[in-house]
Amino acid sequence: MPKITINGKEIEFQKGMTILQACDLADVEIPRFCYHEKLSIAGNCRMCLVEMEKSAKPVASCAMPAAEGMIIKTNTEFVEKARKGVMEFLLANHPLDCPVCDQGGECDLQDQSLYYGVDKSRFSENKRDVKDKYMGPLIKTQMTRCIHCTRCVRFATEVAGVPEIGAIGRGENMEITTYLENSMKSELSANVIDLCPVGALTSKPYAFEARPWELKKTESIDVMDAVGSNIRVDTYGWEVKRILPRINEDINEEWISDKTRYACDGLLKQRLDVPYIKKGNKLEKSNWDEAIKLISEKIKKLEPSEVAGHIGDMCSIETIYAFRRFFENLKSTNLEIREKKFFINPQEKLNYLFNSSIVGIEKSDLILLIGCNPRHEATMVNARIRKAFVKNKVPIYSIGNPGDLTYEYKIAGDRSEDIKNIFEEKNEISKILKKAKKPMVIIGESALETKSGGFIFEGFKEFLNNNGFINEKWNALNVLIQNASTVGGLDICSSFFEIQDNFSFFDKLENKKFKFLYLLGSDNLNIKKENEFIVYQGSHGDRGAEIADIILPGAAYTEQNGLFSNLEGRVQECRKASYPAGDAKEDWKILSLISEKIDNKKLFKSFEVLRNEAIKEIKNFSQINQLPDFKKSNSKKIQFSYTPEKIDIKKLDYYYSNSICRSSKTMSDCRLNNKSFLKDGTNN
Repeated sequence: MPKITINGKEIEFQKGMTILQACDLADVEIPRFCYHEKLSIAGNCRMCLVEMEKSAKPVASCAMPAAEGMIIKTNTEFVEKARKGVMEFLLANHPLDCPVCDQGGECDLQDQSLYYGVDKSRFSENKRDVKDKYMGPLIKTQMTRCIHCTRCVRFATEVAGVPEIGAIGRGENMEITTYLENSMKSELSANVIDLCPVGALTSKPYAFEARPWELKKTESIDVMDAVGSNIRVDTYGWEVKRILPRINEDINEEWISDKTRYACDGLLKQRLDVPYIKKGNKLEKSNWDEAIKLISEKIKKLEPSEVAGHIGDMCSIETIYAFRRFFENLKSTNLEIREKKFFINPQEKLNYLFNSSIVGIEKSDLILLIGCNPRHEATMVNARIRKAFVKNKVPIYSIGNPGDLTYEYKIAGDRSEDIKNIFEEKNEISKILKKAKKPMVIIGESALETKSGGFIFEGFKEFLNNNGFINEKWNALNVLIQNASTVGGLDICSSFFEIQDNFSFFDKLENKKFKFLYLLGSDNLNIKKENEFIVYQGSHGDRGAEIADIILPGAAYTEQNGLFSNLEGRVQECRKASYPAGDAKEDWKILSLISEKIDNKKLFKSFEVLRNEAIKEIKNFSQINQLPDFKKSNSKKIQFSYTPEKIDIKKLDYYYSNSICRSSKTMSDCRLNNKSFLKDGTNN
């Protein structure tokens, strides 16, 4: 490996690195504003100047490639004078409004001016004033503070795939703006707030809420979708003030979706804080003793076959396991984790996972989308696909029309006959797939919802198996799950599913076979209530609570500890950052209280016991934060019938996908701002 000398210390570096990256390897801190490791090099702030031997002038370390034998100095008087000169120019037009700037305490300019700033200015001219721009309901602008680092411009173009931000004007009149002064049409738009090194772009919903040193910071994970993005939850007292991304190169890198970041204000609205019982067709406030007594009396009068339970989209593995144990004690097998009828084969775990892994997208040389829209169903997966498309020029094909996906793709059909032709090698895609070394087939829930769902899944599994694309080194079969609780729920409750009769729960529900229905955080299940007695346990007064006879207030995901298995089977911990509202309790405690009332036995002695038992039930579990440990596939081949039909990609109401989002004012503003979501709750 080539070597470079930095401050008298010889360092080995990889070919292609810049001087700044080599300095990072040497643990030498270089100030920077425009440089960001995930974005292209701009080299326009000049803050990263260093001294290079045999160079009369300082060089910009972010843009200068490192070379064998270079001698670099970063801490000389020459370098310090150069950086101070750059800082003086940067501050020439910067307003002195740190006390009222939301970036105060987390501002790169503030931190670096402490070391390189001067106590007086040599500029006698008036500071320039730039008109603030409208960038939507999420981004607050004060463009007078802008130092033209262009991080936001590069992010929008390169990562988000929406080239809507750019620079207009020249010299002192240059301004960063959205070209038509509209909001960014991207689900990743608010990441520019984290990227901005000054206070030019700040968070509009969070404005003047708190200072960073006042907040308690809790490392956790997101449950708005099945990706499991790593986040930090910042709380003031019991109130969640904001959510920020945590770096995890295997999942979300350092970005999060706008829904992940801003749905948190829904945690304060429409909360259930006391039990309710329906009396005379009207819900009235009650207490825990009365509610639990009524539930236990109802259950005791019914046969196990008449009792059913449905698990919602944001339930942890421990909660699901406690619910399963609760139903096992009742001797009922009517338990369901899916919100709609889509085919699942629970024989083995790889049948419902994103097996190639999220980071594996960058290793792929061909991507075939089957009935899915990654942009709305798994935003961070879509961002990774775009990264593979931009960097590696990966060809992307789709069966079904997903709409705008921020990258180019070719529609290879929209009917189940087109998929059948792939299996029978009558389609051009068959040849393209066979030629690929590491192809990815991503099957969405919309394809699995069709009458041919079983045929599509099992057919692709057989096709990929026969062509050697499912092995220990690479598994090209991927299912794009939408909800955070689905993979963990399928692990824990797989014994309740039948492969051939995949929708027995839904059929019984439609045929009114159940007299008692327990909704555990379930707000998206389509129920036409008649004479069923419905118990709803959850955190928000949403769709499930509207039809319930008894409402039990539970805790939201930020208010209880829990494990979640993301779409690639990686088990991660969601940590308690706040406390349940009012008299609400953690979900497993409520189930334990009801169980104790029915048969005088607690479900679990403690949460630790519950977690240890639940972990043992997770299929192919390796360890926390690791991908599952797979052995060779040994599931039996299953034949399913084929039905000629069109594959319509179901439109997800992105900003209203769960009870927390529907309670969020910010998500409502985003939905109104993006009017394409309003018609019939779709984005069509």
